[in-house]
Amino acid sequence: MPQVVRTRIAVPHGAHPAAPLPRSFRSLADRAAVEVLHRAARVLVASLPVLTDRLVEALYAQEPGYRAAIDSDRAEVWQEVHHSLRHNVGSLIQPREFRDAAHRTSRWIGEIRAEQGVPLDAVLHAFRMGGAMVWQDLVDETARRDPDDVRLLVHVAADVWNFVDEHCGIVADAYRQAERRLSWRRENQQRLMVAALLDGTARIADVGEAAAMLGLPEQGRYAVLAVASAPGGPQQHDPAQPPLNLPAALSPGEGLSTAPGAAPLWHTGPDAAFAILRLAGGAGDPGDPGELHAIADSLDAPAGTRAGIGSAVDGLAALGDARRLAETALRACPASGGTVVLDEHLPDALVVSSPALGSALADRVLGPLDRLDPSDRDVILETLTAWLDADGSAQRAGARLYCHRNTVLNRLRRFEQLTGRCLTRPRDAVEVSLALAARRLLAT
Repeated sequence: MPQVVRTRIAVPHGAHPAAPLPRSFRSLADRAAVEVLHRAARVLVASLPVLTDRLVEALYAQEPGYRAAIDSDRAEVWQEVHHSLRHNVGSLIQPREFRDAAHRTSRWIGEIRAEQGVPLDAVLHAFRMGGAMVWQDLVDETARRDPDDVRLLVHVAADVWNFVDEHCGIVADAYRQAERRLSWRRENQQRLMVAALLDGTARIADVGEAAAMLGLPEQGRYAVLAVASAPGGPQQHDPAQPPLNLPAALSPGEGLSTAPGAAPLWHTGPDAAFAILRLAGGAGDPGDPGELHAIADSLDAPAGTRAGIGSAVDGLAALGDARRLAETALRACPASGGTVVLDEHLPDALVVSSPALGSALADRVLGPLDRLDPSDRDVILETLTAWLDADGSAQRAGARLYCHRNTVLNRLRRFEQLTGRCLTRPRDAVEVSLALAARRLLAT
C-alpha cells in the first residue's frame, strides 16, 4: 500500500461542481482516521505473538489445506504467519519503510507453499483470513479506546482491503511462477529418467525412484516402440510432439501408458523416437502372445512412418534391452514404411542384427542371379518370394503372380540351376529365405 489514505475527491480546476464537499472537512476526517488507524496498529504490533497464535489456530480449524503443514511443522508455519503480520501491520503505520519487505514476504510465502503443494485457494484464503482478523482487531482496539473513533476507520477501510487484495495478487503470481518452475523441473527429471532407462544407463539403485516418479511398476512387463520416418523423409525430434497418434489412455494390458488415462512416455533420440509400452501382468508372466500384435494394429501411423516393437522384457531395469530390441525391429521395417513386431519377424531381425553377414549371405546365395538381365533376375526373385510366402505352394504363388503353376515351377528350377541350391532341402530353403530378406532389408 503506497499510502494508507488516498485522496478520494480530486480538486477540480476551473468551474466548481455543484454542491462540492468542504475540502477542510474531508482533509480533517482523513487525517483523524489515519491517526486512529496508526494508534490501533501500534497496539497490534505490540501483541503480534498473540495475534499470530490466534491466526494459526484459525487456519488449522477453518482451512483444511493448511492442516498438514501445521501438523508437520507448526513452528515453521507460526514463523511464516508472524513474519507476514509484522510486515503487513507495519505497512499500515509506515508504508514506505515496510512496502518492499512486505512484498518480498508475500512472494516468499507464495513460492514455498507452491513447493509444499498447498493449494493456491488455501493460501489466498489464509491471507484473507489474516486481513479480516487484523481489521477486526483494529476495530476492536479503536472501540475499546474510544467508541466514537470507530466511525473514522470507515475512511481507511478501502485502503486496508485494497492492501489485502494487492498482496493476494502478489502471492498468486509468485505461486504460479513457482508452479511453472516446479512443473518444468519435474518434467525435465522425468525426461532424463526415461532417457536413462531406455539407454540402459540408470543405476539399479535408482530404479525404485524411477518407478515412483513415472508411476510405473518396477517389476512390470514392458516393451519399447521405436518410430522413425522413411529414409530421406523428415525426422521427428520434438519430444512435445510424438510422431504417432497413439491412443491417449490405454490401460495396462491394452498398450501404452504410465497408468490408466495417463499420457504416453516418449523419448526422442537422434534417429528415432521411443515410447514405453506397459504390458499386462508382472515380471515372469508370459503374457498374451498376441498383445504386441494388437498394439501394432492400434497405431495410427502416417504414410511412410516406420515403427518397430521389440520383445517383452521383465522390469524397468530391462528397458535398455527392450530399446535395443525395438531398434532391431525398426531396422527390419520396409523402407517404404510399416510396423514390425520383432517376435513375428525374427529371421529378418537376425539379418539386420549383423548387416555384414547378411550381405555376405545374399551375395553367396543370390549373386549368380546378378549375371542375368535385371528384368529376368527380378522375375525370378519375385517368383521365389511369392513361392516362399505361399508356404511352398506353386498353385497359390501362381495366383498371386497371375501365371500358371507350371510357370512358377519352371522359374524355381531355373533358380536352382543357376545357384546350385535345392529348394526342397531344408538347409538351402532357410539360406535362400534369409538371403532374400538381406537383399530386401539391406539394399541401399
